[in-house]
Amino acid sequence: MMNVKSLIAIRSLEVLTVATLISGCTVPFFGGYGSGSQSREEFERHVEEIFRLQNQMTSETMMLLDNNEAKNPDALMQAEQHMQQVCADLNEYASRDIDGLSIGFFLSRRVEKSAIDCEQAALAIKPLLNP
Repeated sequence: MMNVKSLIAIRSLEVLTVATLISGCTVPFFGGYGSGSQSREEFERHVEEIFRLQNQMTSETMMLLDNNEAKNPDALMQAEQHMQQVCADLNEYASRDIDGLSIGFFLSRRVEKSAIDCEQAALAIKPLLNP
């Protein structure tokens, strides 16, 4: 099993590539990017924030669980697993970008469509992190 420090290092590398990753992430059909019809720059900034938040929640969850400090470990694990499912497209995009693999149009569209749900899933973990 990967230890927390290794996971944090890997996630940090992913965060460094997020600006590159998001730059080709979406192609608006009408009225802008994302559910709020944002400009490309606004949307890229928002998705990067979501990516960072998700990574922070994963790191904090792992630290609490590894140290047996979680009040409700089952609920925390379930919320973190749900977040990973909801954020899977964003994470796949980041992994493919880091590995130098091609990123298809449909994956880019799924990232655009799932960004808000990913953010909400990450925010749902915050109240469960208080030891």
